[in-house]
Amino acid sequence: MDKPKNLTMVIFGASGDLTFRKLIPSLYALYNQKMLPDKFHVLGVSRTVITDDSFREKMQEGIRKFSENIHLDEQQISEFTSHLSYFQMDMSVEEEYSRLKAALNERNMTEGTDSNYLFYLSMPPAMFGVISDNLGRAGLSDPFDGFRRLIIEKPFGYDLASGLELNRKLHQSFAEDQIYRIDHYLGKETVQNLLVMRFSNGIFEPLWNRNYVHHVEITSAESIGVEGRGGYYDGSGALRDMLQNHLLQVVGLTAMEPPSAMDADSIRNETLKVLQSLRPIRKEDVPLQVIRGQYTASNINGEVIPGYREEPGVNAESRTETFVAVKFFIDSWRWGGVPFYIRTGKSLPTRVTEVVVHFKPTPHGLFQQDEACRSCNQLIIRIQPDEGILLKFGMKQPGAGFNVKSVNMDFHYSDLSDVHLPSAYERLLYDAMTGDSTLYARADAVEAAWKFVAPIQEVWNNDPTQKIYGYPAGTWGPENADSLIEDKEMTWRYPCASLTETGNYCEL
Repeated sequence: MDKPKNLTMVIFGASGDLTFRKLIPSLYALYNQKMLPDKFHVLGVSRTVITDDSFREKMQEGIRKFSENIHLDEQQISEFTSHLSYFQMDMSVEEEYSRLKAALNERNMTEGTDSNYLFYLSMPPAMFGVISDNLGRAGLSDPFDGFRRLIIEKPFGYDLASGLELNRKLHQSFAEDQIYRIDHYLGKETVQNLLVMRFSNGIFEPLWNRNYVHHVEITSAESIGVEGRGGYYDGSGALRDMLQNHLLQVVGLTAMEPPSAMDADSIRNETLKVLQSLRPIRKEDVPLQVIRGQYTASNINGEVIPGYREEPGVNAESRTETFVAVKFFIDSWRWGGVPFYIRTGKSLPTRVTEVVVHFKPTPHGLFQQDEACRSCNQLIIRIQPDEGILLKFGMKQPGAGFNVKSVNMDFHYSDLSDVHLPSAYERLLYDAMTGDSTLYARADAVEAAWKFVAPIQEVWNNDPTQKIYGYPAGTWGPENADSLIEDKEMTWRYPCASLTETGNYCEL
C-alpha cells in the first residue's frame, strides 16, 4: 500500500482514553508495517499540563497494553514515540490558536512535514464547532500550502436539528471534502467485505432482492452494561449511541445498489440513496414498529447483576433505553416489501454484531415434517467477534426417510493466520492520511439518518405513556421484540460468540 504524504497529526484531547487506548496504538501498528509517511509528527493537544517525555512514556504504556496483532519491539516503540510531542492549551480560547499555529510552523521546519495537517477531535461534541471555528480563524483550515483534514468522532449531533447545526458550523471553516466523520464500525474488515462479497461474486447478487429475500436482520449486542458510564449513557441511549450511526451505516452497505466505481463518491452516493429511501415511520406507528427496553437486575451464574437504574450516575426513574429493536422498510425497486429488522442492546447474553439475510422458503414444502428448515437458508456476515461468513442450508439426515437438518458452510478470518487483520482505527486513520473518505460518513448521509429516527425521538420525548419494557440482564431483550418479526414461524437469530453456534442463552 502507498505511503501517505508527509504530515503532522494533531490530536485534540490527547490526554483522554481514546488516544491512549486506540489512536496511538493504531498509529504504532501503521509504523510497524511501514505505512506511515517518511516524515511525520504527532502533536498531542490538551489542557492538562504534561511534559513531552511524560506524554511519550504514557503513550508507550498504551502501545504495550492495547496493541492488537502486532509484534512489539521496544526499540521500535521508542523510535515511534520520538515522533510524538505535547502542546498544552485551552481549546476554547481563540488566542491560543496563534500559539498552536506557531508551534506547527516550527514542526514543519524541524520535521519536514510539508504543512500537511490532520486534525483529530477526540473531544466532546460540544467542542467540535468551537475548535473548527478557531482553526479557521487562525488560518489552519485553508489548504493553500498543504492539505488540511478534520476527523470528528460521533455523535454527529443529538437529533436532526443539532446534526444540521453541527454541519453548518463545520462548513464555515472546512469544506465537506476536508471533513472525515469517523465511524469505527465501517473500519471493520467484515463490514468492508460486504461490498466485495456482493459485487465480486455472481452467485449472490441475483438473489439479493425482494424476489428471494424474506427479511434482513442486523444485531449489535453487548454483554456488558454501562460499565461506570451511566452519567454519559443516560443522556444518550441505544437509539443515539448505536442505531442512528453504526447500524444505519451497515444497513446502507447491505442494501445499496452496485456503485459505478469503487471510489468514495460512488460508494457513498449509493449508501445515501438507501438512507433516503427508508420509509418514514409515522408517529402513530412507533409503538408498532419500535420496541425499547431497559435491563433489570438478575442473577447470572451466581453473580448478582444490577439493573440499569441501579448503576452509578443513572437517574432512579430513568426512561433511557438500553435496548431498541426497529422494523422498517426500504422503498426501492430492489427491496420493496422486504422487512428489515435492527436490534441493539446492553447486558445481552453475548457480545456480537452480525448481518443475517434470511432467504425465502421453498414455494412447496416437500419436507413439512421438519418445520425448522422453514428458515434454514441464511447468509450470516459476522462483524465481531469470530469474524467470518456462514451459509446455512438444509441437508438430508443419514438414515431412513427424508428428515432435513440445517448445516453450515463457513469461512473465518482467523483461518488466515499469515495475514494481518487491521483494527478499525488503524484502517480509518490510514485512509484519512491518504485522503480516502470511502469509509467515513458524509454530511447528507448523517442528516438522512437523523431524519429517519426523528419521529421515534419525538414520540419518546413527548408522550410519557410510551412503554419501555424491562428485561433481565443476560437475556435477549424484551420478549415482545419477537413480535416484530412478521412470519410467526420465524424469529430473531440467537447467536453465540462463535459464528457457528446459536442458542437462546450464551455464557457471559
